[in-house]
Amino acid sequence: MIPARLPRREFLVAALLAVAVTACGGRGDSRVLVAEGVSREVPKDAPVAEVVKGITEFGHALYAAGARDTVNTVLSPLSIAYAFGMARAGAAGVTSAEMDKAFGFPAAGPHTAFNTLSRQIVTVDGPPPAPDPEGERDASSEPRDPVVGIANGLFTQEGLPVRQEFLRTLASQYGAGVHTVDFAKDATGDINAWADEQTAGRVKKVFDQLAPATKLVIANAVYLKADWLHTFAEGPAEENAAFTRADGSEVRTKLMHLTSDLRYASGTGWQAVELPYAKSDLVMWVLVPERGGSPADLLRPAALARVATGLRTASVDLFLPGWDFATGLDLEPPLRKLGLAGIFDHGDFSGIADGIFLGQAIHRANISVDEWGTEAAAVTGLAFPTSARLDRGAKVRADHPFAFAIMHRTTLTPLFIGHVADPTAKA
Repeated sequence: MIPARLPRREFLVAALLAVAVTACGGRGDSRVLVAEGVSREVPKDAPVAEVVKGITEFGHALYAAGARDTVNTVLSPLSIAYAFGMARAGAAGVTSAEMDKAFGFPAAGPHTAFNTLSRQIVTVDGPPPAPDPEGERDASSEPRDPVVGIANGLFTQEGLPVRQEFLRTLASQYGAGVHTVDFAKDATGDINAWADEQTAGRVKKVFDQLAPATKLVIANAVYLKADWLHTFAEGPAEENAAFTRADGSEVRTKLMHLTSDLRYASGTGWQAVELPYAKSDLVMWVLVPERGGSPADLLRPAALARVATGLRTASVDLFLPGWDFATGLDLEPPLRKLGLAGIFDHGDFSGIADGIFLGQAIHRANISVDEWGTEAAAVTGLAFPTSARLDRGAKVRADHPFAFAIMHRTTLTPLFIGHVADPTAKA
């Protein structure tokens, strides 16, 4: 089980009248301002259920607006929500109301809920450990402890007068370290180095480039590495099996095979299997529609709720491909479709600093699934330039497009969602 509360180092806010400046990790020209007096809070009575409901609904809406049926997709609703939660701490007026409506944030803001979720989900204090050679593994290998990291970062232009209350919220609720950089000298290297460290090397680039007028970047990273409780190592894999894509064409792939007592649910036109990860409250839901059905429909909040209430232990004979792919998403077009054009055209982020606007919103995610478990990572970056601008046996064959959702079982928070259109493709 993941502990409900983990020992974490105190994160101190970068005050305008900072008493100390020290070099941070990564590139040498990035610095972290440190000021005393603001430590990470331990919230009470945080609106977790309300915020998780908003994350789930927003995650599916974004997925539906940006995903294509024929292309593999993975995104992290949690990472995107964290990034915009931090931005919400500096939003004002109509902009804060628009964000609350789109993301399902409570009127007081989602900050204590995100603080609580971090304490319930995260298993590592600081960046995840770098990958190490795993050596030979077999069916007798002991599952490793899960690694789940959530990191928040704020990158500001040297000398930018950032609002004190905004900095206090990011420090006390998000544990966000504040890195001072020089965007005129291209700070993408600093941000990319941070993302690389926080995702154990899985996300090496956030922005392709940043406008010279950029003054501030808000970033979130989510990392997961977890072994299955029941590995597929013992089951005889089905080699060179046919996987039928949405257009009716076939590709050949290996279908991993597992026969075990698993939690299973089904309904008209769909089946769901819960694959638990070892030593944690994390699970993957494999959501398989009938042939010709839509994986996207199974990621709707109502469908996920039916899965959550319908799961029962059953003997399951599961055939599942492995997959390994990445998604890069410019969030602006789908967010505009979802009614958030205003945060780009005339967003009021005066609670962060004067004269800034949301110029870019980028999300990158990737996932690898094999017979041993799952490794996944996501980074969301928001760039702010200055100046204005406009009980039974069940057989499940995931040998056609299907959806997946990596969930924190206790809170039903979706860490990652997506679908597999072609397990042999890398994107």
